[in-house]
Amino acid sequence: MTHFSDLGLAEPILRAVSSQGYDSPTPIQQQVIPAMLAGKDVLGTAQTGTGKTAAFVLPILHALSTEKTRVSSKGCRALIMAPTRELAMQIVDSVRTYGEGSRISVTLVVGGLKINKQIKAMERGVDIVVATPGRLLDLAQQRAIRFDDVKMVVLDEADHMMDMGFLPQIKKVLVQLPKQRQTALLSATMPTDIRKLADQFLKNPVNVAVSQESKPVERIDQSVRFVPHAQKRDVLTEILKGPKVDSAIVFTRTKRGADRVCRHLEQAGLTAAAIHGNKSQNQRTKALDLFKAKKLTVLVATDIAARGIDIDQVSHVVNYELPNVPESYVHRIGRTARAGESGTAITLCDGEERKLLRDIEKLIGNRLPGNEAGAAEEPINDKESKNFHPSKDGQRRRKPRSGNRAGNSGGHQSPKRPKQRSHAS
Repeated sequence: MTHFSDLGLAEPILRAVSSQGYDSPTPIQQQVIPAMLAGKDVLGTAQTGTGKTAAFVLPILHALSTEKTRVSSKGCRALIMAPTRELAMQIVDSVRTYGEGSRISVTLVVGGLKINKQIKAMERGVDIVVATPGRLLDLAQQRAIRFDDVKMVVLDEADHMMDMGFLPQIKKVLVQLPKQRQTALLSATMPTDIRKLADQFLKNPVNVAVSQESKPVERIDQSVRFVPHAQKRDVLTEILKGPKVDSAIVFTRTKRGADRVCRHLEQAGLTAAAIHGNKSQNQRTKALDLFKAKKLTVLVATDIAARGIDIDQVSHVVNYELPNVPESYVHRIGRTARAGESGTAITLCDGEERKLLRDIEKLIGNRLPGNEAGAAEEPINDKESKNFHPSKDGQRRRKPRSGNRAGNSGGHQSPKRPKQRSHAS
């Protein structure tokens, strides 16, 4: 199949897809859409940025547009769960974009926004609810939402929901849904716990794996630079002021670190904003909107935003600090090279991050350019590595000096132009 028109979608949906400049479905869309149109459960694995959202949104819209039953009060016909507010909001945007002209209703149920407004939106019932698990259970406990009418449920970015500790909440929701339903579980990686979840709640699913798990897309030019921690900010500024940097996302390990890096970049004359869990939803939304509108050059984010940012034409991703979980590296750099574009991912690694780098390279199956000799063999020219060590929360703490004075027993060592897009994202 080479065109969306070959997939059997309703004509109004095809017009909406075409109006967005999309013509050919991606591999994940080619397999998931027909399976969902046939009413089958789906277990899908695909790299981030390959069009998973449209893969489930389009068949949901098709099914709901051809079904004449009405939703009851406080009910919904389709339920989509996502790990972050940003991702949930982008799914809602996709529903509205591809459902343009239809009477299909959609509402957002997420934390960080006023719950009373969401309760009111559910009073008459809606066709599609897009929710984060925690707030969804809040509404269920207040009897503000009912699951009797649910015919279709999607778990998007299931592995990230697991990483964020949402598995218990997801299971609590799934056991309340009608047994006769269609379920799709889509993920960038497929760890053991997610496979167990699929075995428990999916019935004879169609397995779709369009690429090797945990592998970055080939269009991303990856590299690593070995930089002492004290020099990272200056090196980062030099990279971001390069002539080829159109827009960039910088990832830090902590919220406080994101704020510090953002202030440094602003002082260096770059337009930047930080988004993380301590920012209000309005602040996060405003920063994303400015970044999308090219009014900001740099977005500084923590891993909570790694999969919630779906923006075409991000030219660069910079790992200012390496993630503690190797899979997060794949999700971070997947913010570039989206919708068929190419991109650049640069990692800044100091002396104490070598083990994290080795774990990432083991996961993706190759050395990052700049580390051909291997992280273990690279000389560690980082004076700070003698005086600092990472603590459990990822912050760098100064080691006590050795000596006989009280309290000096030593520290604990812990480990242009956009191209024509050919597929929907």
